[in-house]
Amino acid sequence: MTQPTHTHRESGGKFAELQQYMGTGPLLEGHWLIVYEDLDKGIQSITTQDDWLNNWRPLHPDDCPVCLGSGHDHIKGNKDRPCGHCYGLGKVRADGEAANDLWELATVATGIIERQHAELHQLRQIANNPAVQALLDQQRQQVITDSVGRQYQEWSDGHGHGPGGQRYTGD
Repeated sequence: MTQPTHTHRESGGKFAELQQYMGTGPLLEGHWLIVYEDLDKGIQSITTQDDWLNNWRPLHPDDCPVCLGSGHDHIKGNKDRPCGHCYGLGKVRADGEAANDLWELATVATGIIERQHAELHQLRQIANNPAVQALLDQQRQQVITDSVGRQYQEWSDGHGHGPGGQRYTGD
C-alpha cells in the first residue's frame, strides 16, 4: 500500500502525491499539474500546483499516524473530541510512536512549543527589519489618506442644506 504524503487542510484524509508534470494545451500550458491518489477511496486525480499547495499540506514524520496531525477523533469524525492516539496534540514521538506515559507526552508537547517559539522568533526578526517597518508605515499612511479622501467625497456628494441641496463649501 502506498504511504500517505499529504492530507487535505479542511476535510482531512490520506493522499499520496504520485507525479508532477507541466500541463499542455490551450488551458493548461504553463501550469504545473499534480497527480495524486486519494488512499481512502483509491481514486487518482489531477489538480494544479496552486490548488495543491493551497488545499493540501504535507505530512511530517512526527504527525500522528491515526489522525494525520489534525488532533481530532478520526473514527467518528467528531471534531469536538481529541484523537485517542496523540491525545489531541496531532504529534507523536520523534520515532512515530504514540506517547506511553505523561513524561513522553510532555516531551511531545515541549517539542510543539519549541517549534512555535522558533517560528515566532523568526517572524519577530522579520517584523523588526527597518525596511519592513517603513513599508508598514507607508501602508498605514496610505490607508489614512484613502480614508480621508473617501470621507470627503462622501460628504461632498451627500445632501446638504444649501440651494438645490448643495453643500456650502466656502466659495
